[in-house]
Amino acid sequence: MCDNGSVTKNNVKDPNFGTKLVHAGHNPAEWTYNDVVPPITMSTIFNSRSPGVIEGFEYTRCGNPIRSVLEKCLIALDHAEYALVYSSGMAAISSMVNLLAPGDHMLCSSDVYGGTYRLLNKMAKHAGILFDFVDFSDTATIVKSIRSNTKLVWFESLSNPLMIVLDVQKVSEVIHRTRADIIVAVDNSFVTPYFQRPLDLGVDVIMYSLSKYMNGHSDIIMGALVTNNKDLYDKLYVFQYTSGNVPSSFDCYMVNRGLKTLHVRMEQHMKNATAVAGYLESHPKVLRVNYMGLPSHRQREIIEKQFTGHNGIVSFYINGGIEVSTKLLESLKLFCITCSLGCYESLAALPCKMTHASLTDEERQSTGIHDNLIRLSIGLEYYQDLIDDLEQAIQASGAKDKC
Repeated sequence: MCDNGSVTKNNVKDPNFGTKLVHAGHNPAEWTYNDVVPPITMSTIFNSRSPGVIEGFEYTRCGNPIRSVLEKCLIALDHAEYALVYSSGMAAISSMVNLLAPGDHMLCSSDVYGGTYRLLNKMAKHAGILFDFVDFSDTATIVKSIRSNTKLVWFESLSNPLMIVLDVQKVSEVIHRTRADIIVAVDNSFVTPYFQRPLDLGVDVIMYSLSKYMNGHSDIIMGALVTNNKDLYDKLYVFQYTSGNVPSSFDCYMVNRGLKTLHVRMEQHMKNATAVAGYLESHPKVLRVNYMGLPSHRQREIIEKQFTGHNGIVSFYINGGIEVSTKLLESLKLFCITCSLGCYESLAALPCKMTHASLTDEERQSTGIHDNLIRLSIGLEYYQDLIDDLEQAIQASGAKDKC
């Protein structure tokens, strides 16, 4: 069912994607009662016909039937060979960092997710792991920043919250050409394999926060790592069952269920976000809009080359300070104020106070996360209702018209 040769261009949608979502990993003949919907296996232990003889599963920390179903589906979606699912996206990132030993160096994009920044700055540093945050839009800077002890490179296909797009293929090629042994990993949570498959573009590992678009319903915390590298998979698997950062069977079931509508949801997210971004871009009180679907996006050429569509995340600068941006969010009626994203309901966040609050004022200013930057996760509601809600909130915020 997973035909790795079905797509030859990076910006062409996989025609079998919906079929894979519904059927990959699903084989009713494998279950006792031929269930069409894979059952939740709650047992933590599995019987063996003889001591030391493992046939299928042994202990849920090491593997579980419903977890295996989910991993098989993820493998199919990304044209991959291996997948591991975790108790959270941060657990997945931590597992990658745990591949490093004291004295090893990690190179990370400067506008990385706040949680990733916090993990490196608060924990990896104390474990003796070295790291640098650099601008990944300039491949010359990347090459200059690679050290003899660099073991891992980490970046995001689409940055949060500024929607900066990186040339995944070019970054991967430059790093591997410099040193073939360096692991190149990308966080593809914002894009999903429906709009981009980074393994096809040369990366070694993809990380997903399954809590976002992949599950899509704001009711599960999970993460995943996907790769074609068997040696890397074997190491990660040992780390996983040793440390025990595995998801529950119920969580795996829920994400597996959420995936069935991923392609349908992503199309609607794209449609709604395109309408909202267009409205905001023409608004007299909005200074600038960041959305990968706008013709004005500065990385338009990369987007058209490497993506098959656009997600539902929009950020914008309102004409005002912290009081205006705070009042705007407080005035919203349809949007929930929360730090997550990528689910069926529309959400709003103030990055300087929420997702990136752990950064210093200087760090936020240098990366463009100002007090007037607002991030929206556009859901599946009727887009005009969302626009009307934003309009009344903008008017209530006290924002001034731009000059």
